[in-house]
Amino acid sequence: MSRRKSGLDIHGIVLLDKPVGISSNRALQKVRGIYQARKAGHTGSLDPFATGMLPICLGEASKTAAFMLEAKKQYRATACLGNATTTGDVEGEVIQTCDLPDINSKNLAQVLKQFVGEIEQIPPMYSALKHEGKPLYEYARAGIQIDRPARAVTIYQLELVNWQPPNLTFDVYCSKGTYIRTLAEDIATALGSCAHLIALRRFVVEPFDNSPMVTLAQLQAAGDQGGLQEILLPVDVGLLDWPRVDLNSKQQGKFQHGNHCLLPMGGLQAGKIRVYGSTEGLLGLADLSVDGLLQPTRVFNL
Repeated sequence: MSRRKSGLDIHGIVLLDKPVGISSNRALQKVRGIYQARKAGHTGSLDPFATGMLPICLGEASKTAAFMLEAKKQYRATACLGNATTTGDVEGEVIQTCDLPDINSKNLAQVLKQFVGEIEQIPPMYSALKHEGKPLYEYARAGIQIDRPARAVTIYQLELVNWQPPNLTFDVYCSKGTYIRTLAEDIATALGSCAHLIALRRFVVEPFDNSPMVTLAQLQAAGDQGGLQEILLPVDVGLLDWPRVDLNSKQQGKFQHGNHCLLPMGGLQAGKIRVYGSTEGLLGLADLSVDGLLQPTRVFNL
């Protein structure tokens, strides 16, 4: 690793267990600081009150972050029924009070089934979605409401964990772009009440289904003991379901200079490809056309 003025060239992915009370960007900067990494990015924000898996991409791994934003995710959420807030979670002010529904576990399970499959959600005003170049939360803080079109998302699984009035806890496995705050509000509406989230934990960001997470305290301790490198996952670990191609030395040279090359298709299919060299290991990512044209989209400097 070579030291540069702005940091070290550290390459790999850290599966951070984000703590409550800080933004995803603040968590990213803390990890970057512990590693003294020159570059860093993350794949999908968690609200400050939420905890759980936040993949942090350091160095050249940051070039893979955009491709992992499509990932499915799994959460455990706890909603407090009877009160709605401006933000849909504990950080907002109460704006509505409702009666608690007279329900039991059987009723709840039936209502939850209504939300499994493709559903439509209206994104919350307190979100990072852009309108005319500004995130919606900036309008919300200024008291301005913006019309938001409903968006289709998919709920693959939705299971009741516990109902202890006024708190409803459920597990959800969902597509990218799903707002769990909105889901909780919509479930409450279907039950004849209102709600806001009081806890949210993300367990899974695919493909990291069974991968252990590391806390900031554990990272700091590893740094003190010289063990940070052992925590890093490989740069391409989030894209292992992509087909792989290995180039010879001549093809490798062309690829590393951002030039396309022709490949015999063989058993390959057109689409996104991980590219490796005969001597350099992982070279980057590319698009492969049906006629065998390999066009670099990300060239790594590892």
